[in-house]
Amino acid sequence: MAAHPEPGELLDSKVDVHDRRQFELKLEYQPSGTDDESEYLVETLLFVPASLNVTQDTWPRDRFYADLHNYVRLKTPVLSFDELLGGRHSPLVQLEDRKVLGLVGSEAEVVWDAKMLACTFRGALRRFARGVKKECSALLAGADSPRRAPAPSTEHLHEVARASIHATQEVLRRYRSTAALLAERYALSERTRTALRLVDEYLSLQVEQYFRRVVVNMEALPKEGDSAELRRELMDVVLSDESYRKLHKLPSVLAPGTDNEEYSHRISFLKKFCQNILFLKVHRSSPRKKWEEVLFSLAAGGAMAFALGVGLFAQSRYPQASFNFFVIAVMGYMLKDRIKEGLRRFFSEHAGRFLYERTTRIIDPVTQDEVGVCHEKVDYGVLVPEDVQRLRHRDDLLTVAQGELGESVIRYRKKIVLDSDMLPRLADGIVSGITDIIRVNVDTLLHDMDDPEFELDYVDLDDFSVEKVRLAKSYRVDVAFRCSLDDGAHKRTTVRVVRLVLDRNGIKRMTDLVPETVVAQKSRRPSAATPAVAAALTR
Repeated sequence: MAAHPEPGELLDSKVDVHDRRQFELKLEYQPSGTDDESEYLVETLLFVPASLNVTQDTWPRDRFYADLHNYVRLKTPVLSFDELLGGRHSPLVQLEDRKVLGLVGSEAEVVWDAKMLACTFRGALRRFARGVKKECSALLAGADSPRRAPAPSTEHLHEVARASIHATQEVLRRYRSTAALLAERYALSERTRTALRLVDEYLSLQVEQYFRRVVVNMEALPKEGDSAELRRELMDVVLSDESYRKLHKLPSVLAPGTDNEEYSHRISFLKKFCQNILFLKVHRSSPRKKWEEVLFSLAAGGAMAFALGVGLFAQSRYPQASFNFFVIAVMGYMLKDRIKEGLRRFFSEHAGRFLYERTTRIIDPVTQDEVGVCHEKVDYGVLVPEDVQRLRHRDDLLTVAQGELGESVIRYRKKIVLDSDMLPRLADGIVSGITDIIRVNVDTLLHDMDDPEFELDYVDLDDFSVEKVRLAKSYRVDVAFRCSLDDGAHKRTTVRVVRLVLDRNGIKRMTDLVPETVVAQKSRRPSAATPAVAAALTR
């Protein structure tokens, strides 16, 4: 397992099922800093079978946006355990400096350092757990392979795991001693003292969760010898932290045989509390409505001009008190009303091709600088890009679904422009990236679905007895993600297609139809830069 992750992509996307009712698209924008602005265009196309009756009328724009949940935050700085313990920009080191040099700055900065430590510590634990899982899989694959005997050694895995155990215990020890001394030496407010205690609890819970996960991932390794001893060492750490929380009368302790509601609530709350320093403020507006009002006023003016012209014509030909003048004036008003509505529909339909419905300003909550702007729009019945159509031609069912069998195509388009100069920078000068999380609720897709199970008569060929066979009823909704970036000299477009398998109860599973594929590349891959030093953001 490497000490540092590989340098991140300029635009990275991940899609997964969040729960039975939502799927999640996680986008990571990483400006290179070589250009003042970086532009990203993300198009999500939903291909909904006509049988589900999902159209512009049953899923209008306002309701679509209501089913869309969006979170924008800074990417968590990447810090290894060694950098957390001794790095120049480590939040733990900065917190200790306040203890030695005096409480420099406000209490808010103390809380900020503690929360940043929680975020970066969680990231280091997550990378450790993933590394163990990957290495265990490689060890098992090597043991099962007839070409490789004996199985690969586990010495490296044990070495890394024990180094991680030592590092996590050192982080916890130093943080707890620092927090205690800060609370003792300075007249901290009760709110600050509480925040430091909550961060301590969150650090303890993260060690427990990820070490349990590591032990689970090591389940297939030998049950005796050094592997078994390592699992005991990991679980000793888990039990030690659990005892620590019991000693401080904290309710975040798992209790087998109960629903552990308090544990679940507390860990969820602590995660939100510690990570809120990464979230950016957003201010939304609807510029399309303003432009539509201008266009609608032009439609009203044009219709009024027609009606006035008809009235003047009738006045010049017939006396105002005549029946003919009366008929022409009424017909002119009737036509004027229809012309006005027709022009309103025309302007609304064609303006929607060019105007975005929502504009979101992304603001750094600390500096109050505008770091970027996001434009969003939803379109119905759009033409599918050729590269997406080509990738969907994977089997006969998909081919006819795009022709003979009807399907509704809904496109959600998101354009993001980031200002590299306004984004915080990491310790080595690399621009901090943005993480954009989009969750889509699928309840509207479920309304017209049949029962998730039904029975079919089945005849046994031996005695011709009739039995019932249960069948599961599901529906397929394909989702294509088309992501483009323009970052100065870097231009690239990728496409990925996944399939949601749903029934009336929600999402059953998600499968990859087409993995992420580069369909347009107009730039050279940037030279490998020094990996982003795992560092806290310097404000």
